[in-house]
Amino acid sequence: MPRLTDSASRSTIRVGTRGSALALWQTDYVCSILGAGGFPTERIEIRTTGDVVQDVPLSRIGTVAIFTRELDTAMLEGRIDAAVHSLKDLPTTLPDGIAVAAVSPRADPRDALVSRTGAGWRDLPPGAAVATSSLRRRAQLLAARPDLVPVEIRGNVDTRLRKLEQNAEWSGLILAGAGLDRLGLGERITERLPATLMLPAPGQGAIAVTVRADDDATASAVRGALHDHSVSLATSAERGFLQRLEGGCLAPIAALAQLDDDGVLRLHGRILSLDGSAVTEGTRTSAIGDDAAAAELGAELAEELLSRGGAEILTVVRSAQP
Repeated sequence: MPRLTDSASRSTIRVGTRGSALALWQTDYVCSILGAGGFPTERIEIRTTGDVVQDVPLSRIGTVAIFTRELDTAMLEGRIDAAVHSLKDLPTTLPDGIAVAAVSPRADPRDALVSRTGAGWRDLPPGAAVATSSLRRRAQLLAARPDLVPVEIRGNVDTRLRKLEQNAEWSGLILAGAGLDRLGLGERITERLPATLMLPAPGQGAIAVTVRADDDATASAVRGALHDHSVSLATSAERGFLQRLEGGCLAPIAALAQLDDDGVLRLHGRILSLDGSAVTEGTRTSAIGDDAAAAELGAELAEELLSRGGAEILTVVRSAQP
């Protein structure tokens, strides 16, 4: 495993993170792996726009970098050497001077329902209110059950669980299962939602570490300690799909790729209208060897879905944005 070189002029990797419980868990996980490999770390907490603005839906804040911009700035200014992100929150196009050094092994990428009564999604009563901050989750929920009533919720994982307890009129809440698992809250999950119902966000369940593009020493240390090649291939396909569609949190776009034992990558993508009434989806399968080819597979599937009605769906979705 590579060691920091003398040219790095430091012995400690300063790792930037958001201050939420989940972000801190993920950063401590990364730091522990780096520490075990002989790379001492210092954790530095930085508040992001997404953390500060809690009373506005994500789709209305007006940027795809709401959880990353301040971390990018701190890195480019030399205040941190690396930053830890939930990969699903990382924009598909990074600022000049920032690069992804590693993608972690992936936790369960599925979304999860936490219900007040223990009822699964099929058994929720007609008209049940289900809380989510995601247009993707909202649209897929309505596509499966138009009778349900999605309600907007913001906040960290613990805040959302507390809001569910405080709002007796809500029947349930949808969150990423990986976040609940990582925080030791997996027992709160009523049902892990299958991809046929709720296809995940691109990159969901994986952790990304970014570095300055010219910092070879930190990049080498992080990549050698943490990087998972198969997960990187899968998420590159998902993010290639998202990038071609110019998505992010502003459109109901979902994708999940899996690499089989023979090195064949299977990508499933989905585009939905805001109310779930229009859906176009498809799959692409190919033997893939590198991230660039995986991203191209994602772009090819995006082109196919755009030609099969996806372009019209996204035009309507974007025209509805404030």
